[in-house]
Amino acid sequence: MELIEALKSSQKIQPRASVHLLPRVVPASWRWCKRAMDLFLGTFFLLLAAPVIAAAAIAIIIVSPGSPFFVQQRVGRLGRRFPLYKLRTMVSGAHLLHGDLQHLNEVDGPVFKIRKDPRLHSLGAFLRKSSIDELPNFWNVLTGDMSIVGPRPPLPSEVEHYSDYAMRRLTVKPGITCLWQISGRSNLSFDEWMRLDNEYIDNWTPGADLKIILRTIPTVVRREGAH
Repeated sequence: MELIEALKSSQKIQPRASVHLLPRVVPASWRWCKRAMDLFLGTFFLLLAAPVIAAAAIAIIIVSPGSPFFVQQRVGRLGRRFPLYKLRTMVSGAHLLHGDLQHLNEVDGPVFKIRKDPRLHSLGAFLRKSSIDELPNFWNVLTGDMSIVGPRPPLPSEVEHYSDYAMRRLTVKPGITCLWQISGRSNLSFDEWMRLDNEYIDNWTPGADLKIILRTIPTVVRREGAH
């Protein structure tokens, strides 16, 4: 019940008291192992990706005026908000056009996605399909806001429309990759997405996390479900 109260008092998010919000009890050693893996792999991948991030940032500046990085408030564990770091894929001020494009939304649920979003700059589609835009997320892993593996961090506006079942995503740290990422990603319905996130919460182990990480690499290379 402490978790439910924490969610209720966090950032104006008001979930309903439900068994779906109860956290899964796991050995403390699993959590320590997960954090150690996050620090090791997060540092390794961030250093490996640094030249790619730098090159992409310079390219973004050339094709689209403004900062090459995009910082957006997302909702993490227990409903706590944090700044998510990404490479910018849209033109500056794209958020101001959100309302005008709502009728073009191609996904169900409280999520907003357009395959050929007119707000993308000339490199935006490539950065998204290759997942290069998400490489700065590794910084969020090192700061402790995210984990390598976990449900993707939602927007506050999405969480406001969550059912109890979807709200359970907030009982664990959000991640860079997850079962949704390796199972079809944007090709899946919102209900399938929530089912996979709950399946992860019910069954995760440090070993299972490692398997998801290994499966993510070929999925990213093949650009499955990325748009």
